Amino acid sequence: MKRTLRALGRLGVACVALAFATIVGTQYARIIGRNIALSSELGAAQSDIRALQEKEVLQEREIKRLSDPRGAIPEIHDKLHLVEDGEAIIYLKKPHGR
Repeated sequence: MKRTLRALGRLGVACVALAFATIVGTQYARIIGRNIALSSELGAAQSDIRALQEKEVLQEREIKRLSDPRGAIPEIHDKLHLVEDGEAIIYLKKPHGR
């Protein structure tokens, strides 16, 4: 009887230890999965930041160019089709069939 109780006690301790290990392992797996997902999101966010920074540089260059009258004149010609006295805009079309 004493041996049976001792065996049942050991079995109970083993079951508790196994349950504890399962719970801890599950929590670690969940945390690792979340870290991987957050790492992926962080990489995407950093990529977006780099793209926006490059776009900002291009926009700042364009603002600087358009702030200077010499840089704005080609834009005025292209977008508004305005010319100064003595200037003309010549439109060229590609021949059909080429």
